[in-house]
Amino acid sequence: MSEPLATPAVTAQGRPAIRLDERLVPLGTVLVLALLPAWIGGGFWLYSVSLLLAHSISILSVSFLFRFSGEVSIGHNFFVAVGAYTVAILQGLLGVPFLADMVVAIILSVLMGLLFAWPSRGLSGIYLSVVTLALSLCVPELLLHWSDITGGFEGLFLDSQIVSWLDSETQQYYLALTALCVAVFAIHRFRHSRIGLAILTARDHPHAAASFGMTTGSARLAVFAVSAAIAGLGGSVLGFTTSMVSPNSFTFWNAVTLLVGSVVSLYSTRIHGAVFGAAFITLVPQILSNYGQLILIIYGLSLLGAILLSSIAMPAIARHISRRKKRYV
Repeated sequence: MSEPLATPAVTAQGRPAIRLDERLVPLGTVLVLALLPAWIGGGFWLYSVSLLLAHSISILSVSFLFRFSGEVSIGHNFFVAVGAYTVAILQGLLGVPFLADMVVAIILSVLMGLLFAWPSRGLSGIYLSVVTLALSLCVPELLLHWSDITGGFEGLFLDSQIVSWLDSETQQYYLALTALCVAVFAIHRFRHSRIGLAILTARDHPHAAASFGMTTGSARLAVFAVSAAIAGLGGSVLGFTTSMVSPNSFTFWNAVTLLVGSVVSLYSTRIHGAVFGAAFITLVPQILSNYGQLILIIYGLSLLGAILLSSIAMPAIARHISRRKKRYV
């Protein structure tokens, strides 16, 4: 799926027209999320939405990889686990403050991304997906093998308190929201940077990109590094939100779930798309928990409906609103 370069619409008077999807929807999403705790209060639903925001960051990492390289990963739970366990180990064993742990988690995730991307830089399509599948399957085994450091089946616990004057639930929520906004903004800036445009050129026109120094291999390394960094950020936020990390949180099923959320969001790197995908994998299973053996059937139908809604209905609504706005320009 090729992402066209963003070109602002221009009115008859020469002034740039504001596109609804580029400005109002993301800002409206952030505003709603910022005010949401005042409406739902604390307790289970605030925790669920905090978890949703943490998953949104991880979904962004999968979508970023697809948008900038055209490749699909089934192994990003590995990089999420690197971020989550890094903060848990540094905080629990060494007493390092959480914000510093996040920086170390991102750096370590970048290194792991480069370490994985270098030998697999020549692979693409189904072959790369199979390699990432192997990476996903080894995560729980690695965590259990080094149980002296990772805590084994019991996992590790984190202190979800950064400041003393605010309750932990609120801190978990707004840290996840802040991290999500930072990730989306960083992707936006990267998308319009020189190296971002060069990577997109290498994705669509590799020979043209090679003429000014951006080869497909170097582009693949850069994309994997940034994607792993976003996943590491998501993992550190996930650990802070759940107050613990364990191998059960990074199984193959969790990797597939991230991919499903990315597909439902149509591989969107914008905040409303990532939140929509994360809502599907986080809230829908909880809503369907009372349906017993029908859960998988209803979930499958919901997945089909969500994809149709995001790929057909929402773009049609956006085009309709855009046409109505042009009448008043």
